[in-house]
Amino acid sequence: MRCIGIKDKISCIGYVNKIRDNLLSIRRKNLLPLFEELKAADCVICGGSGRSLYSLNAAMSQIALSQVGWRNKVVLTPDDPGFPGKNMYDAAADLERRYKKTLLLMNSGSGYSDDPLMMAQDLARYIEEKKTSRFSMGLMTSSLESPLAQITSQHGHVVLLKGRGQSKPSFEYSETGMMGDIFELGSLLLLCMMIEAIFRNLEVDDVFKLCKEEFEKIGALIDANVCSDTYTQLVDILERRTDVFLGGKGTANEIAKMTGVRLFHIKHFLGDNVYVTRGVNTPHPRAGDLEILISSSGETKPVILWCDVMKKFNGTVLAITGAKDSTLAKKADLKIILEEDSKSGTPRRFYTRAAYVLSPLPVKIAERLAQRGLKLPEYILSWYHSVTQ
Repeated sequence: MRCIGIKDKISCIGYVNKIRDNLLSIRRKNLLPLFEELKAADCVICGGSGRSLYSLNAAMSQIALSQVGWRNKVVLTPDDPGFPGKNMYDAAADLERRYKKTLLLMNSGSGYSDDPLMMAQDLARYIEEKKTSRFSMGLMTSSLESPLAQITSQHGHVVLLKGRGQSKPSFEYSETGMMGDIFELGSLLLLCMMIEAIFRNLEVDDVFKLCKEEFEKIGALIDANVCSDTYTQLVDILERRTDVFLGGKGTANEIAKMTGVRLFHIKHFLGDNVYVTRGVNTPHPRAGDLEILISSSGETKPVILWCDVMKKFNGTVLAITGAKDSTLAKKADLKIILEEDSKSGTPRRFYTRAAYVLSPLPVKIAERLAQRGLKLPEYILSWYHSVTQ
């Protein structure tokens, strides 16, 4: 039995409807244990790879952004300077001294990604050697038979979130998404709504209500934007020989990286590059390049500086912002405004909405190229994915 009734469609983009159906089909009893573990944890360690990790990081960063409503809950990743060890096993002893309850929370559609699997194996070894009860594991995955799901189920809770399934390779990217889109975007929204429910002292049933409510808004936002002149102009730019730069600070940077991975798969096939602004290999832009900048307030100083630099080099700037009269919106050549009624210091939905509204962009480029006679088979996109993540 589904927790919430499901309508036929919320969006003209088929895979968005599939994400909604998959998420709202999760059973309450399966989500409840992980929800309670997340609520009780003093420390959350994020584990994943590629877009699944960016989704998890974006959701968990809402804890740090929220200034009220939390106990002293800490969120860490193994890449943080403050992570107390070179791996999960080494860090566990220090974490046990610092926190009463530490949750290793992982996000992996396949359940075979090396990074979270090694983290789970290391923590399982520590738990079994030390006989400690101060750690637990949580996992969102599409594969209950995977090694990661098997380890997690022994020391915590696994939530089955369906992904694309066994659908055959297709050129119908609007229906199927590209590779892991369905799982990665679904886990982003579910995790964000779990965080919001905990922040607002709601129950697990309310998570599904929040998800349904947000899907209605996201569907409308996607449809309004993919049919807009702005989206058409973006596709016009992207089908030309042009490099792409994406940037944001904090949570916005995780969304930029999520978008950048998929854009890279298309643009690299065309001989172009996609960069995260201020990355280790980011070059100076050239005339004609495109920069996508994400900022909820539109007033983040480094982001505005990146906009100024791109404009100086005669590039095009797309601003994704929640404030139509912000400095970034006024300076940008193109803009997508995602206004949100929220209070300062509370979890934001802006970032999830930005991820969803940007997600059809690679799809629309692929469709445009197909109209020109160049169809991009998914096995090529998968090959780029396999060698870059």
